[in-house]
Amino acid sequence: MIKKIFVIIPILIFFTACSNKNQNIESNNSQSEKTTLTYIEYKKLYEEKNKKIKNKPILEYETVITPKEYKTLMLNENSENVKSSSEIPKRKQAFNDFYNEWKNVRYKLGGESKKGIDCSAFTQRIYKDKFGIKLPRTTLTQVNMGVEVKKAELIPGDLVFFKTSKTDKHVGVYVGNGNFMHASIKGIQFTSLDKPFYKKNYWTSRRIID
Repeated sequence: MIKKIFVIIPILIFFTACSNKNQNIESNNSQSEKTTLTYIEYKKLYEEKNKKIKNKPILEYETVITPKEYKTLMLNENSENVKSSSEIPKRKQAFNDFYNEWKNVRYKLGGESKKGIDCSAFTQRIYKDKFGIKLPRTTLTQVNMGVEVKKAELIPGDLVFFKTSKTDKHVGVYVGNGNFMHASIKGIQFTSLDKPFYKKNYWTSRRIID
């Protein structure tokens, strides 16, 4: 009887071990099947995990520019700059032509013709004749036109304003190289912004055309 028991026990242990082994194999196979991911799924989980770790907000949209697109944008910007640069000589020529037409006209307060003209009527006439732009009649109304620009950033065509006394205001049009054209008490002329009187009484500048 004892011999039979010793024979049965090893047999039971063997089958039990085989059963556990099979269960472990099946369990491992089951886990393997459950955790098998495609590359896309793995990549998605990896990226989501990294985002959580880095605490980075997930953006729904992200602007991306390729080298080719960047080059195109730069070329367009340069083209606009070239266009703007080519416009400057045209304006200077327009100012010279206008000066030649009006250089012998005397200054007259309230005047608007070649019999006599004042500063704001002069700038009004330039813009109308050369650029097709209608400006208000007086200095105090013209100073509200366009946008303000710094003196150091003036380009030909900008209006420059001066406070020549406690009550009087004066206006001219910047023509480049530090000079402006205006109807002064001495007549139509070009004057440097660095001339002491105008440098001292400089008020502001306005850009009407780009």
